[in-house]
Amino acid sequence: MAITPTRIRDLLRDGEGALLLEYALLVVLIAVVCIGAIALFGDTVKEILERNRGRILDAIT
Repeated sequence: MAITPTRIRDLLRDGEGALLLEYALLVVLIAVVCIGAIALFGDTVKEILERNRGRILDAIT
């Protein structure tokens, strides 16, 4: 089934389409929060892992 503007409009009028749109917005919001957290804390986590690299490798092997 092709996605046409009419089909999208019908989905949005229908409760199912609105729910789908809400879920899509939630997924986008979660992705933005994850990307922001990685950007904010990525360097700090990297430094901690580099400092503890020896202990991590010993624990793995």
